[in-house]
Amino acid sequence: MKKITSAKEAISLIKDGATIMVGGFLSCGAPDKLIDELVLQGKKNLTMICNDTSYPNVDKGKIITNKLAKRVIAAHIGTNPETGKQMHNGEINVELIPMGTLVEKIRAKGAGLGGVLTQTGIGTILEENKKTLEVDGKKFIFEKPLGADFALIYGTKVDKFGNVSFYGTTRNFNTVMATAADTVIVQADEIVDCLDPNEVVIPGLFVDYIVKREEK
Repeated sequence: MKKITSAKEAISLIKDGATIMVGGFLSCGAPDKLIDELVLQGKKNLTMICNDTSYPNVDKGKIITNKLAKRVIAAHIGTNPETGKQMHNGEINVELIPMGTLVEKIRAKGAGLGGVLTQTGIGTILEENKKTLEVDGKKFIFEKPLGADFALIYGTKVDKFGNVSFYGTTRNFNTVMATAADTVIVQADEIVDCLDPNEVVIPGLFVDYIVKREEK
């Protein structure tokens, strides 16, 4: 069985300067209590890989507002003015990647692939300093895999073996991020003895630690 632990103990494993993936699409499926603990412990100089930086002082946005990240790799930051402000002030480095490309780079890491080919960005600044190649007369950009030291993800129901199930669209980036990090910590709304195999979305072999989301 997987280790069921507290947010405090799980987040204490993350060192300053670590690269973390954080699940969620805005606040949908974001591991908010794990993020709160990350902020409480004041982890610094983080590289955060995420779909977005949410809103100011909300889940992922708290990492930005508290200036814990030195670098952000995301698909968009438009909902959090603080991210743009810090970027323009030179306080944070932001790398924007098209959402589909971002997902594929993470998936490639989890699948053990050497990279992916995409036409997204051909003829734009996204092509600069990237390897390109031609396949059947079409030009593609070669994108390298993207992984992390830790993945902080969410699960609606998680069993004691680490198997994860989701309600609705809360699965979003959580599923692919679970495959691409050295250590995976899942925040569970509910912990059960054993999920029905038909409910399992993320197999337990990808999960290292389970944290129960305690309501205030």
